[in-house]
Amino acid sequence: MKNKSTMFLVQAAAIGAIYVVLTLLFAPLSYGEVQVRFSEALTILPYFTPAAIPGLFVGCILANLLGGSIPVDIIFGSIATLIGAVFTYKLRGNKWLAPVPPILANALIIPPVLYFAYGVKPIWFSLVTVTAGEIISCGVLGMLLLFALQKYASVLFKD
Repeated sequence: MKNKSTMFLVQAAAIGAIYVVLTLLFAPLSYGEVQVRFSEALTILPYFTPAAIPGLFVGCILANLLGGSIPVDIIFGSIATLIGAVFTYKLRGNKWLAPVPPILANALIIPPVLYFAYGVKPIWFSLVTVTAGEIISCGVLGMLLLFALQKYASVLFKD
């Protein structure tokens, strides 16, 4: 593929598809009050390519739609992933910061969504469980993925 826009589209679509598959494959852990969404490990991918930003956003929308989330969760949950992806891309100069934006975005946005949309109480419980889940997904699994891909990034994510 010599066309950069085609490569961008293919990468974004592949990342989005993988996000959806991982979310649905591990559905019992991906949704609810206590969640560890393994697909969130992919939120480190903007460290390597900007194509991951729309891929993660669309993937999250589709995963939430297919998982039966209500509209407010679909919207704000996907926005949390989008914010995390954008800021991971902006902080790509330091690999150690790659998981921080999605952890923070989800920790700040998802607990109020769970509280107001689904009535999950107390809100501090959601703050603890969502943050812990994101640390596992992004901080641990995401960093393992980053280190595994770093060796092959020039081939996988070339322009």
